[in-house]
Amino acid sequence: MSDTPFGFGLPPEEPDDGDEGKKKDPQSGGGQGPANPFGFGMPGAGGFGGPGADNPFAAMFGSLNPNDLGAAFQQLGQMLSYEGGPVNWDMAKQIARQTVSQGTAEGSKDASVGPADRRAVEEAVRLADLWLDDATSLPSGANSAVAWSRAEWVEATLPAWRELVDPVAERVGNAMGDVLPEEMQAMAGPLIGMMRSMGGAMFGTQIGQAVGVLAGEVVGSSDIGLPLGPAGRAALLPLNIETFGKDLGVPQEEVRLYLALREAAHQRLFAHVPWLRSHLFGAVDGYARGIKVDTGKLEDVVGQFDPQNPEQLQEALQQGMFQPEDTPEQKAALARLETALALVEGWVDAVVHAAAKPRLSSADALRETLRRRRASGGPAEQTFATLIGLELRPRRLRDASRLWASLTDARGVDGRDALWAHPDMLPTATDLDDPDGFVHREQIDFSELDKMLGEAAGKPDLKKKDEGGGENKGDDAE
Repeated sequence: MSDTPFGFGLPPEEPDDGDEGKKKDPQSGGGQGPANPFGFGMPGAGGFGGPGADNPFAAMFGSLNPNDLGAAFQQLGQMLSYEGGPVNWDMAKQIARQTVSQGTAEGSKDASVGPADRRAVEEAVRLADLWLDDATSLPSGANSAVAWSRAEWVEATLPAWRELVDPVAERVGNAMGDVLPEEMQAMAGPLIGMMRSMGGAMFGTQIGQAVGVLAGEVVGSSDIGLPLGPAGRAALLPLNIETFGKDLGVPQEEVRLYLALREAAHQRLFAHVPWLRSHLFGAVDGYARGIKVDTGKLEDVVGQFDPQNPEQLQEALQQGMFQPEDTPEQKAALARLETALALVEGWVDAVVHAAAKPRLSSADALRETLRRRRASGGPAEQTFATLIGLELRPRRLRDASRLWASLTDARGVDGRDALWAHPDMLPTATDLDDPDGFVHREQIDFSELDKMLGEAAGKPDLKKKDEGGGENKGDDAE
């Protein structure tokens, strides 16, 4: 678990300059471009945050060529005037797209998806859906199959990121306004407003950078176990799939098809378990509500804040202003989230393996590769840990997959999938420790439930008779 959500420590893959700098000053060397004009601590930011940078604005303008001054002033105005919420999502989107345009650390550049790749994705998803019909009772959840570029992934998933991140950012924004006594808040109104605007810009910068990096790694819309894309749309990223399968020694067609199976399985689950999305997002929100803001440190920052040195606020945020509360409620929220993610990923893992094993010779190898990818906590999990302060990593994926497989053996596909009818029917964290015990216990419970329902169908309504005069008390005692 990360102690510093919105840690503002940017990933090492980040570009040193933005699109404008690249286009207008190709000889700049990448270290002095305007992608970070306000000293938010990005790598290669031309001394904005380094020792001796007493006036980051002077450093900023000294490092920009005249052609870039207009863009710098425009971004400064956007940063200080933003009033749209706890995160400046316009800035987040802009920076995410700039990050994507720079390419990944491995050197691959984003590009529009061509007709051949689009047809290949559509065919892979169509075939995957056919195979899944034999492995699950849940019908297809994909109304369409799309092939996205990295930039298109950013555009399509930002609404979900907003829903996930805003609760944490809002806590910080509110704390900024609450640290001063009420009688002083009116006097310091412009300062508080400026700090909130700058906080929104800083959050937007960090989120934009992180989502841009993540776009260079994901292969679909549900890699982290949450439905990030539009409902009913199975999406794959051909460029990232090619990179993922490059050194596996597996034909690209099989890699694409296996990943299409995973994407289509996620779509089925989220489409036909209507409560699941809100359950997962609610668990994230529940965890976010438990994040404690160090108001003492924030009071010091507000008291000493210098509007000419906006980096001062960022430095304070870097020093651990957010601390997860070590309370039973907070631990329970984290356990619920981890268990829910493990159950989703475990079900997808089991169902996809059942569909792929008889048909793909590489099924075992691809399954193990993806398991290790999740278990090791790649950039996807690290990015999300930065955004909201916790790791969205299904730590118990193998346990959950074994449990779903045991349920399939004991109860069949229909009986296994019936557990998604209600969250109270799902296995708990304790059940993951003893899959066989859960399968055996649930079989008994279901038979008893059937018996009770049958008996109730032939009996009068006891509640109404009790309200009418207390008869049937003898029945209650039975």
